[in-house]
Amino acid sequence: MTEPDRWNHNIHYHPLILAAVPADCARALDVGCGEGMLARELSRLSTRVLGIDRDEPSIALARRHGAEAGTGTDTDTAVEYACGDFLDYDLEPASFDFIASIAALHHMDARAALGRMRELLRPGGTLAIVGCARGITLSDLPFEAGGAVAHRVLTSTRTYWEHPAPKLWPPPQTYAQMRQIARRELPGVRYRRHLLWRYSLTWTKPL
Repeated sequence: MTEPDRWNHNIHYHPLILAAVPADCARALDVGCGEGMLARELSRLSTRVLGIDRDEPSIALARRHGAEAGTGTDTDTAVEYACGDFLDYDLEPASFDFIASIAALHHMDARAALGRMRELLRPGGTLAIVGCARGITLSDLPFEAGGAVAHRVLTSTRTYWEHPAPKLWPPPQTYAQMRQIARRELPGVRYRRHLLWRYSLTWTKPL
């Protein structure tokens, strides 16, 4: 399956992330980049992109796909990939105009990860996250049911692509807990629930 033909619950929300990239973005970071599909898409909107993931096989795939796509991994190319733990990887504070993450926050200490993202953003920079959480309350039921219907409708017209990156299910936090954590770490954050069992966070760091 070629990259433009891929579809799954995470890829479905790539447009939401890409729409949040600020104009004249010089440097973007993809946290938990997996095999690098979003990072390569971000390279069309940002001068430079760094994708980071702690899973070595995923980073190896990202570098291979990047070379095939023409982005490569050398320092003179648009996208670089780093294998390491985002929470303690050596990154310069306030050095990114945009930080993205899809379905990776539940693999980390969410509070620490959001705090690190906040520190790495330049003033005026934007953070956009699509994440996974657990639905356990009555208020979650419409989204759970809606997700099942949306999944059935969408998969009737396309083939679901199973990504090779490690999976963690169920997520450790509920939707309500993630909303509380996000509001504590990112004052003024926009939190939204989505179908296909996802939520999003969008935040701009004050100048």
